[in-house]
Amino acid sequence: MHNRSGNRSLLIKHAAEIVTNTGTVAKKGADMNHLKKITDGAIMVKNGIIEWVGATADLPVGNEKNLEIIDASGCSVIPGFVDSHTHFVFGGYRPEEFFWRLSGTPYLEILERGGGILNTVEATQSMEYDAMVQTASKRLDAMLAMGVTTVEGKSGYGLDLDTELRQIKAMGELNNNHAVDVVPTFMGAHAVPPEYRGREDDYVAFIVEKVLPAVVGQGIAEFCDVFCEKGVFSVEQTRKILQAAGALGLKSKIHADEIVSFGGAELAAELAAVSADHLLQASDKGIADMAARGVVATVLPITAFCLREQYARARTIIDSGGAVALATDYNPGSCFSHSIPMLIALAAIQLRLSPAEILTALTLNGAAAVGRADRIGSLERGKQADIIMLKYPSHLFLSYHVGMDIVDKVIKKGQVVVDKADLT
Repeated sequence: MHNRSGNRSLLIKHAAEIVTNTGTVAKKGADMNHLKKITDGAIMVKNGIIEWVGATADLPVGNEKNLEIIDASGCSVIPGFVDSHTHFVFGGYRPEEFFWRLSGTPYLEILERGGGILNTVEATQSMEYDAMVQTASKRLDAMLAMGVTTVEGKSGYGLDLDTELRQIKAMGELNNNHAVDVVPTFMGAHAVPPEYRGREDDYVAFIVEKVLPAVVGQGIAEFCDVFCEKGVFSVEQTRKILQAAGALGLKSKIHADEIVSFGGAELAAELAAVSADHLLQASDKGIADMAARGVVATVLPITAFCLREQYARARTIIDSGGAVALATDYNPGSCFSHSIPMLIALAAIQLRLSPAEILTALTLNGAAAVGRADRIGSLERGKQADIIMLKYPSHLFLSYHVGMDIVDKVIKKGQVVVDKADLT
């Protein structure tokens, strides 16, 4: 699936349409609805970077050697998807728990039955490094096939020094060796380990004093994330961890206001976090504060769907002038899915986002949510050639062909890495 060899130059021509946002920062409010569309479009790529985009009739005359040409007739061409919130490096699975939860079993009882996040922590702690890399690599293969060219991955299934570092090291290796770009996030503050129950401040001190310096010393993680939630980490504890992480050079993300309105969105704005994620219960003030400070609101509708929860108010966030990104939250507990088609369907039907807003949220704004909008997320000269060709002539089919995967080819850094024409 990962064809890393091949020509240095690529020409895509006669695309039914090329549809993309433009720019190097997240689009906010009404700007999320504005896309650039080129009919009978062409893209010229050299050394993995987009060199030219425009109408096929306007292609500059060149004498490129080793030029690979793709005829995109009948296809919509869009930027590669950025899944900006996942937990894809983990051990073990929790299928029974899915049905316990659907039958109404309370979370505390699930924990007593050996379920919940601590089940995954135990499985991940006991996982050998090579197995961790291999299983995560296969998950990336499946994401890539759905058009995901960049993914954020969080640690947080170790809750101890060694396993947290091992998860991050695995993500670093995958970033170096897999076609998908991996953005590693340290999330040691994902839950409170059993041995620290009742002395949560001691665990926060352990993270700040011992784990964060070791993570930064590894030189792999780019972000720090905290589960800021009632019964997990307080606003004050979250602030302390993220300020310590920021002082060491890590950018901030927050799991905010998922279960109750807790002040997480307001804190994200206060700290100028890159993103705040979940936001099901975010307050009007939190939404307004985030919009004012340019914090990307990353919404995760598959998780809400799986948990039978209300959806984050993405429509309100956009109408309030905020920037929304869409991500899967792929993890073994609350959302065992990395289905981009399902994500798009929920965004269209439940969140009431327009096709343009959905495409922006999954490309340029997803890139902004991982601090890479200057390099990826749109099809423009100078950006990395991460490109999707769809099986249909319009990007509207992403929502219209409900829940179906319509990706035909995936191009990463100018190389065709997925070609489903080979499978039919």
